[in-house]
Amino acid sequence: MISPEELTSLSKGSLQRVRRIADFQFGRGAGEALFPDQVTFSYSNTKRVRYVSLAKDRLVTVRANDGRFTLGYPGASALHAFLPAPANRVVIMEDAVPFVADGKNAMAKHVISSDPNIHAEDEVFVVDESDNLIATGMAILSGSEMIGFNYGTAVKVRQGRNKK
Repeated sequence: MISPEELTSLSKGSLQRVRRIADFQFGRGAGEALFPDQVTFSYSNTKRVRYVSLAKDRLVTVRANDGRFTLGYPGASALHAFLPAPANRVVIMEDAVPFVADGKNAMAKHVISSDPNIHAEDEVFVVDESDNLIATGMAILSGSEMIGFNYGTAVKVRQGRNKK
């Protein structure tokens, strides 16, 4: 169990640490955009940051295997507003929007365009043609592969806007 004094000292360094990770993973300035000073942290038994929340909304989870973030919908929404298009975006056809918004995976045959800088296993935003955030998830294919393939999963959706 972590004592209140220990929690206070952990939280001070944790905010700076998660901001640096966000800057590395999503680009300079993403840490400030994603994590305001009011965020709270949940720690693992080994005193590592596991979840970062704002109010009761989970912004990110820190992956234990590599220390990178998986985005919750509120976190994706904050980053989506900060990052200019086409950064980290996968644009899908209007026909697929209701399914992806409900949490179904985005298939390669429904991808209209994508950021060419996306690599497999990157955290991405699934958007419609008007750049409205539909879902957040992990890229299964690179940005160029999403356009070139007509079959298979392009993005494994973690959370759609209808499943917050």
